[in-house]
Amino acid sequence: MINKTRKTPRFHDGMTGAALAVRVTTRAPHNEVVAIQEDGTLKVRLAAVPLQGKANHALISFLADILGISPGKIELVAGQTGRNKLVTITGLTSAEIHQRILDAIKAQ
Repeated sequence: MINKTRKTPRFHDGMTGAALAVRVTTRAPHNEVVAIQEDGTLKVRLAAVPLQGKANHALISFLADILGISPGKIELVAGQTGRNKLVTITGLTSAEIHQRILDAIKAQ
């Protein structure tokens, strides 16, 4: 089992925020952050089904909730139809995002 608190998500700081690699599993019992994988990808389970963009909308809403920001500050920039996604988050640094994700993992 991967130690959920010692890995660092794979962030890339930008001028106004950061990008985050996410691996999504759908049709889960509930939304949760599973782990930070060896390569730094954030692994997330979502209750939504991957039809008509429902899982993508659920991912954005879930990340907004755990990061404490509005969904409008999160954009899915790659992986619209796959499990591996790249999201950009504006208004937060990679360090702030990392800490909020760790807090969310501990709170589960």
